[in-house]
Amino acid sequence: MSFSNALIGDLTKIRTGKLDANAAVQGGAYPFFTCAVEPLSIDRYAYDCDAILIAGNGDLNVKHFKGKFEAYQRTYIIEVEDNAKLDSRYFYYFMLKYVEKLRDLSIGGVIKYIKLEMLTDAEIPLPPLEQQKRIAAILDKADAIRRKRQQAIKLADDFLRATFLDMFGDPVTNPKGWKFSAFEDIAQFKQGMQVAVEEQRTEEFENSSRFLRIINYTQNSSDYRYITKQPISRYVNKDDIIMVRYGATAGYIGRGLEGVLANNMFTIKPDDKLMLKSFLYYLLKLPEIYNLMVGERKAAAMPAINFSSIGKIKIYIPNLKRQQDFVDYLTLFENIQQKMIAFHNRSESNFKSLTQRAFRGEL
Repeated sequence: MSFSNALIGDLTKIRTGKLDANAAVQGGAYPFFTCAVEPLSIDRYAYDCDAILIAGNGDLNVKHFKGKFEAYQRTYIIEVEDNAKLDSRYFYYFMLKYVEKLRDLSIGGVIKYIKLEMLTDAEIPLPPLEQQKRIAAILDKADAIRRKRQQAIKLADDFLRATFLDMFGDPVTNPKGWKFSAFEDIAQFKQGMQVAVEEQRTEEFENSSRFLRIINYTQNSSDYRYITKQPISRYVNKDDIIMVRYGATAGYIGRGLEGVLANNMFTIKPDDKLMLKSFLYYLLKLPEIYNLMVGERKAAAMPAINFSSIGKIKIYIPNLKRQQDFVDYLTLFENIQQKMIAFHNRSESNFKSLTQRAFRGEL
Protein backbone atom coordinates (compact mmCIF):
# COMPACT_ATOMS: atom_id res chain seq x y z
CA MET A 1 0.00 0.00 0.00
CA SER A 2 1.39 3.42 -0.96
CA PHE A 3 0.63 6.77 0.66
CA SER A 4 1.04 10.39 -0.34
CA ASN A 5 4.06 12.16 1.07
CA ALA A 6 4.30 15.48 2.88
CA LEU A 7 7.19 17.73 3.87
CA ILE A 8 8.08 17.61 7.55
CA GLY A 9 8.46 21.40 7.49
CA ASP A 10 4.79 21.77 6.47
CA LEU A 11 3.52 19.62 9.34
CA THR A 12 5.71 20.67 12.25
CA LYS A 13 7.28 23.54 14.15
CA ILE A 14 11.05 23.20 14.55
CA ARG A 15 13.30 25.14 16.91
CA THR A 16 16.50 24.54 18.83
CA GLY A 17 17.41 24.66 22.50
CA LYS A 18 19.31 27.64 23.92
CA LEU A 19 21.54 26.27 26.65
CA ASP A 20 25.13 25.12 26.86
CA ALA A 21 25.66 21.52 27.96
CA ASN A 22 27.30 22.81 31.16
CA ALA A 23 23.90 24.11 32.35
CA ALA A 24 23.00 20.62 33.60
CA VAL A 25 22.31 20.26 37.33
CA GLN A 26 22.75 16.94 39.09
CA GLY A 27 19.44 15.83 40.61
CA GLY A 28 17.44 18.52 38.77
CA ALA A 29 13.66 18.14 38.55
CA TYR A 30 13.45 18.29 34.75
CA PRO A 31 15.15 16.40 31.91
CA PHE A 32 17.79 18.31 29.98
CA PHE A 33 18.16 16.99 26.45
CA THR A 34 21.62 17.28 24.92
CA CYS A 35 23.18 15.28 22.10
CA ALA A 36 23.90 12.41 24.49
CA VAL A 37 21.74 9.28 24.29
CA GLU A 38 20.56 9.68 27.90
CA PRO A 39 19.15 13.05 29.05
CA LEU A 40 20.83 15.00 31.82
CA SER A 41 18.84 16.91 34.47
CA ILE A 42 18.25 20.57 35.27
CA ASP A 43 16.33 22.65 37.82
CA ARG A 44 14.32 24.75 35.33
CA TYR A 45 12.44 24.33 32.08
CA ALA A 46 11.68 26.38 28.96
CA TYR A 47 9.49 23.90 27.06
CA ASP A 48 6.25 22.12 27.95
CA CYS A 49 5.06 20.16 24.95
CA ASP A 50 4.91 16.86 23.07
CA ALA A 51 8.22 16.89 21.20
CA ILE A 52 10.52 14.82 19.05
CA LEU A 53 14.11 15.74 19.93
CA ILE A 54 16.91 15.30 17.41
CA ALA A 55 20.57 15.55 18.44
CA GLY A 56 21.94 18.08 15.96
CA ASN A 57 25.50 16.80 16.17
CA GLY A 58 27.46 13.85 17.51
CA ASP A 59 25.69 10.53 16.94
CA LEU A 60 22.39 12.23 15.89
CA ASN A 61 20.01 10.24 18.09
CA VAL A 62 16.21 10.67 18.37
CA LYS A 63 14.02 10.92 21.48
CA HIS A 64 10.30 11.44 22.17
CA PHE A 65 9.20 13.32 25.28
CA LYS A 66 5.94 14.89 26.48
CA GLY A 67 6.11 17.36 29.36
CA LYS A 68 8.43 20.00 30.82
CA PHE A 69 12.10 19.99 29.75
CA GLU A 70 15.14 22.00 28.69
CA ALA A 71 17.36 21.53 25.63
CA TYR A 72 20.95 22.03 24.52
CA GLN A 73 21.59 24.61 21.79
CA ARG A 74 22.31 21.96 19.15
CA THR A 75 19.20 19.90 19.90
CA TYR A 76 16.28 20.26 17.48
CA ILE A 77 12.85 20.38 19.13
CA ILE A 78 10.10 19.31 16.71
CA GLU A 79 6.39 19.67 17.50
CA VAL A 80 3.52 18.34 15.38
CA GLU A 81 1.30 21.33 14.54
CA ASP A 82 -1.86 19.43 13.53
CA ASN A 83 -2.50 16.18 15.42
CA ALA A 84 -5.38 15.41 13.06
CA LYS A 85 -2.88 15.00 10.23
CA LEU A 86 0.19 13.54 11.92
CA ASP A 87 0.42 11.28 14.97
CA SER A 88 3.45 12.21 17.11
CA ARG A 89 4.33 8.57 17.90
CA TYR A 90 4.19 7.63 14.21
CA PHE A 91 6.36 10.67 13.50
CA TYR A 92 8.87 9.57 16.18
CA TYR A 93 9.34 6.18 14.54
CA PHE A 94 9.75 7.79 11.13
CA MET A 95 12.49 10.04 12.52
CA LEU A 96 14.13 7.08 14.23
CA LYS A 97 14.50 5.52 10.80
CA TYR A 98 15.25 8.77 8.97
CA VAL A 99 18.14 9.59 11.32
CA GLU A 100 20.10 6.81 9.61
CA LYS A 101 19.95 8.87 6.42
CA LEU A 102 20.76 12.04 8.35
CA ARG A 103 24.00 10.45 9.53
CA ASP A 104 25.02 10.05 5.89
CA LEU A 105 23.85 13.55 4.96
CA SER A 106 25.45 15.19 8.00
CA ILE A 107 28.18 17.72 7.42
CA GLY A 108 31.64 17.96 8.88
CA GLY A 109 34.81 15.95 9.35
CA VAL A 110 35.48 14.96 12.93
CA ILE A 111 32.20 16.34 14.29
CA LYS A 112 29.07 15.65 12.25
CA TYR A 113 26.10 18.01 12.32
CA ILE A 114 22.82 18.56 10.50
CA LYS A 115 21.23 21.71 9.11
CA LEU A 116 17.60 22.75 9.56
CA GLU A 117 16.69 22.14 5.93
CA MET A 118 17.74 18.49 6.26
CA LEU A 119 14.70 18.18 8.52
CA THR A 120 12.20 20.59 6.92
CA ASP A 121 12.76 19.28 3.38
CA ALA A 122 12.41 15.60 4.32
CA GLU A 123 9.29 13.79 3.08
CA ILE A 124 7.23 11.55 5.33
CA PRO A 125 4.62 9.00 4.10
CA LEU A 126 1.22 10.22 5.33
CA PRO A 127 -1.44 7.50 5.60
CA PRO A 128 -4.78 8.23 7.32
CA LEU A 129 -4.46 9.06 11.02
CA GLU A 130 -5.95 5.76 12.21
CA GLN A 131 -3.45 3.89 10.06
CA GLN A 132 -0.61 5.94 11.55
CA LYS A 133 -1.77 5.04 15.08
CA ARG A 134 -2.03 1.36 14.17
CA ILE A 135 1.52 1.37 12.80
CA ALA A 136 2.79 3.20 15.88
CA ALA A 137 1.10 0.63 18.17
CA ILE A 138 2.83 -2.25 16.35
CA LEU A 139 6.19 -0.52 16.59
CA ASP A 140 5.58 0.33 20.26
CA LYS A 141 5.29 -3.39 21.05
CA ALA A 142 8.46 -4.26 19.16
CA ASP A 143 10.25 -1.30 20.75
CA ALA A 144 9.19 -2.41 24.25
CA ILE A 145 10.75 -5.84 23.66
CA ARG A 146 14.09 -4.42 22.55
CA ARG A 147 14.12 -1.94 25.45
CA LYS A 148 13.57 -4.78 27.94
CA ARG A 149 16.56 -6.57 26.43
CA GLN A 150 18.61 -3.38 26.80
CA GLN A 151 17.53 -3.05 30.42
CA ALA A 152 18.50 -6.65 31.18
CA ILE A 153 21.98 -6.00 29.79
CA LYS A 154 22.29 -2.85 31.91
CA LEU A 155 21.23 -4.65 35.11
CA ALA A 156 23.81 -7.36 34.46
CA ASP A 157 26.48 -4.73 33.95
CA ASP A 158 25.47 -2.99 37.20
CA PHE A 159 25.85 -6.29 39.08
CA LEU A 160 29.33 -6.76 37.66
CA ARG A 161 30.35 -3.26 38.74
CA ALA A 162 29.15 -3.98 42.27
CA THR A 163 31.30 -7.11 42.36
CA PHE A 164 34.30 -5.10 41.14
CA LEU A 165 33.89 -2.53 43.91
CA ASP A 166 33.59 -5.27 46.53
CA MET A 167 36.89 -6.79 45.39
CA PHE A 168 38.94 -3.61 44.89
CA GLY A 169 37.20 -0.78 46.72
CA ASP A 170 36.42 2.76 45.65
CA PRO A 171 38.98 3.85 42.99
CA VAL A 172 39.15 7.43 44.32
CA THR A 173 39.35 6.95 48.10
CA ASN A 174 41.27 3.65 47.66
CA PRO A 175 40.31 2.09 51.03
CA LYS A 176 42.38 -1.05 50.31
CA GLY A 177 45.57 0.96 49.86
CA TRP A 178 46.56 -0.10 46.32
CA LYS A 179 49.46 1.67 44.59
CA PHE A 180 48.49 4.82 42.63
CA SER A 181 49.99 5.90 39.28
CA ALA A 182 49.27 8.52 36.61
CA PHE A 183 47.11 7.11 33.80
CA GLU A 184 49.71 8.06 31.15
CA ASP A 185 52.34 5.98 32.97
CA ILE A 186 50.37 2.75 32.69
CA ALA A 187 48.68 3.09 29.28
CA GLN A 188 49.13 4.39 25.73
CA PHE A 189 46.45 6.33 23.81
CA LYS A 190 46.09 6.12 20.01
CA GLN A 191 43.46 7.95 17.95
CA GLY A 192 41.45 6.26 15.16
CA MET A 193 41.52 7.35 11.53
CA GLN A 194 39.53 9.71 9.32
CA VAL A 195 37.64 8.05 6.45
CA ALA A 196 35.56 10.14 4.04
CA VAL A 197 31.87 9.23 3.71
CA GLU A 198 32.32 8.40 0.02
CA GLU A 199 34.93 5.78 0.97
CA GLN A 200 32.45 3.97 3.23
CA ARG A 201 30.03 1.29 2.01
CA THR A 202 27.03 -0.19 3.78
CA GLU A 203 27.66 -3.74 2.60
CA GLU A 204 30.65 -6.00 3.27
CA PHE A 205 32.86 -6.70 0.26
CA GLU A 206 36.07 -8.57 -0.60
CA ASN A 207 39.15 -7.52 1.45
CA SER A 208 37.11 -4.98 3.38
CA SER A 209 37.17 -4.12 7.08
CA ARG A 210 34.47 -2.87 9.38
CA PHE A 211 34.75 0.85 9.99
CA LEU A 212 33.71 1.28 13.62
CA ARG A 213 31.70 4.42 14.45
CA ILE A 214 30.48 5.81 17.75
CA ILE A 215 26.94 4.40 17.36
CA ASN A 216 28.32 0.87 17.00
CA TYR A 217 29.54 1.18 20.57
CA THR A 218 27.19 3.62 22.32
CA GLN A 219 23.96 2.21 20.85
CA ASN A 220 25.02 -1.40 20.18
CA SER A 221 24.13 -0.60 16.58
CA SER A 222 24.68 -3.26 13.94
CA ASP A 223 24.57 -0.57 11.25
CA TYR A 224 28.17 -1.06 10.09
CA ARG A 225 30.16 0.64 7.36
CA TYR A 226 32.96 -1.11 5.45
CA ILE A 227 36.18 0.27 3.96
CA THR A 228 39.13 -1.02 1.95
CA LYS A 229 41.74 0.76 4.07
CA GLN A 230 43.18 -1.56 6.72
CA PRO A 231 45.91 0.28 8.63
CA ILE A 232 47.22 -2.10 11.28
CA SER A 233 47.94 0.74 13.73
CA ARG A 234 44.27 1.80 13.73
CA TYR A 235 42.80 -1.70 13.86
CA VAL A 236 41.13 -2.79 17.10
CA ASN A 237 40.46 -6.29 18.41
CA LYS A 238 37.49 -7.35 20.52
CA ASP A 239 39.42 -7.09 23.78
CA ASP A 240 40.84 -3.62 23.02
CA ILE A 241 39.49 -0.72 25.07
CA ILE A 242 38.19 2.33 23.21
CA MET A 243 37.07 5.76 24.39
CA VAL A 244 34.97 8.32 22.52
CA ARG A 245 37.08 11.44 22.19
CA TYR A 246 34.75 14.00 20.57
CA GLY A 247 31.08 14.90 20.87
CA ALA A 248 28.30 14.65 23.42
CA THR A 249 29.34 11.09 24.37
CA ALA A 250 33.02 12.04 24.88
CA GLY A 251 34.40 9.84 27.65
CA TYR A 252 32.29 6.78 26.79
CA ILE A 253 34.24 3.54 27.30
CA GLY A 254 33.63 0.45 25.14
CA ARG A 255 35.09 -2.73 23.69
CA GLY A 256 33.97 -5.96 22.04
CA LEU A 257 34.21 -5.02 18.34
CA GLU A 258 36.81 -5.66 15.68
CA GLY A 259 37.70 -3.35 12.81
CA VAL A 260 39.22 0.02 11.93
CA LEU A 261 38.42 2.70 14.50
CA ALA A 262 37.00 6.09 13.45
CA ASN A 263 39.05 9.14 14.43
CA ASN A 264 36.48 10.47 16.91
CA MET A 265 37.56 7.60 19.20
CA PHE A 266 40.88 6.28 20.49
CA THR A 267 42.30 3.09 21.95
CA ILE A 268 43.69 2.68 25.47
CA LYS A 269 46.39 0.00 25.76
CA PRO A 270 47.75 -0.70 29.26
CA ASP A 271 51.23 -1.89 30.14
CA ASP A 272 50.53 -5.61 30.60
CA LYS A 273 53.21 -5.83 33.30
CA LEU A 274 51.07 -3.57 35.46
CA MET A 275 47.47 -4.01 34.40
CA LEU A 276 45.24 -6.45 32.54
CA LYS A 277 43.02 -5.05 29.79
CA SER A 278 39.82 -6.50 31.19
CA PHE A 279 40.58 -5.13 34.64
CA LEU A 280 41.29 -1.64 33.28
CA TYR A 281 38.12 -1.74 31.19
CA TYR A 282 35.87 -2.18 34.21
CA LEU A 283 37.89 0.24 36.29
CA LEU A 284 37.38 2.97 33.67
CA LYS A 285 33.64 2.25 33.45
CA LEU A 286 33.06 2.92 37.14
CA PRO A 287 31.15 6.19 37.63
CA GLU A 288 33.90 7.54 39.89
CA ILE A 289 36.53 7.23 37.14
CA TYR A 290 34.13 8.13 34.32
CA ASN A 291 33.27 11.39 36.08
CA LEU A 292 36.98 12.24 36.31
CA MET A 293 37.32 11.60 32.57
CA VAL A 294 34.39 13.75 31.48
CA GLY A 295 35.43 16.39 34.00
CA GLU A 296 38.59 16.81 31.90
CA ARG A 297 36.67 17.53 28.70
CA LYS A 298 37.42 20.84 27.05
CA ALA A 299 34.93 23.53 28.08
CA ALA A 300 33.51 24.09 24.60
CA ALA A 301 30.22 23.76 22.71
CA MET A 302 31.48 20.39 21.49
CA PRO A 303 33.26 18.54 24.32
CA ALA A 304 36.50 16.71 23.63
CA ILE A 305 38.83 14.52 25.66
CA ASN A 306 42.36 15.88 26.00
CA PHE A 307 45.07 13.21 26.17
CA SER A 308 47.42 15.21 28.38
CA SER A 309 44.63 16.02 30.87
CA ILE A 310 43.33 12.49 31.33
CA GLY A 311 46.89 11.24 31.42
CA LYS A 312 47.35 12.99 34.76
CA ILE A 313 44.41 11.19 36.41
CA LYS A 314 45.53 8.87 39.19
CA ILE A 315 44.69 5.18 38.71
CA TYR A 316 45.16 2.48 41.35
CA ILE A 317 47.05 -0.69 40.47
CA PRO A 318 46.08 -3.85 42.42
CA ASN A 319 48.47 -6.79 42.14
CA LEU A 320 48.14 -8.89 38.99
CA LYS A 321 46.97 -11.98 40.91
CA ARG A 322 43.98 -10.09 42.28
CA GLN A 323 43.28 -8.60 38.85
CA GLN A 324 43.36 -12.11 37.33
CA ASP A 325 40.85 -13.36 39.92
CA PHE A 326 38.42 -10.73 38.70
CA VAL A 327 39.11 -11.46 35.03
CA ASP A 328 38.41 -15.19 35.61
CA TYR A 329 35.07 -14.27 37.14
CA LEU A 330 34.46 -11.84 34.30
CA THR A 331 34.99 -14.57 31.67
CA LEU A 332 32.22 -16.69 33.18
CA PHE A 333 29.96 -13.67 33.49
CA GLU A 334 30.50 -12.58 29.88
CA ASN A 335 29.40 -15.97 28.55
CA ILE A 336 25.98 -15.30 30.05
CA GLN A 337 26.02 -11.69 28.96
CA GLN A 338 26.78 -12.65 25.35
CA LYS A 339 23.57 -14.69 25.24
CA MET A 340 21.67 -11.69 26.51
CA ILE A 341 23.24 -9.53 23.81
CA ALA A 342 22.29 -12.10 21.16
CA PHE A 343 18.65 -11.89 22.28
CA HIS A 344 18.88 -8.11 22.17
CA ASN A 345 20.35 -8.14 18.65
CA ARG A 346 17.50 -10.32 17.41
CA SER A 347 14.91 -7.97 18.89
CA GLU A 348 16.80 -5.02 17.39
CA SER A 349 16.76 -6.64 13.94
CA ASN A 350 13.07 -7.40 14.25
CA PHE A 351 12.32 -3.81 15.21
CA LYS A 352 14.37 -2.44 12.32
CA SER A 353 12.62 -4.78 9.86
CA LEU A 354 9.17 -3.73 11.09
CA THR A 355 10.13 -0.05 10.84
CA GLN A 356 11.31 -0.47 7.25
CA ARG A 357 8.10 -2.27 6.32
CA ALA A 358 5.97 0.33 8.06
CA PHE A 359 7.31 3.20 5.96
CA ARG A 360 7.15 1.18 2.75
CA GLY A 361 3.41 0.77 3.36
CA GLU A 362 3.65 -2.96 4.15
CA LEU A 363 2.11 -3.01 7.66
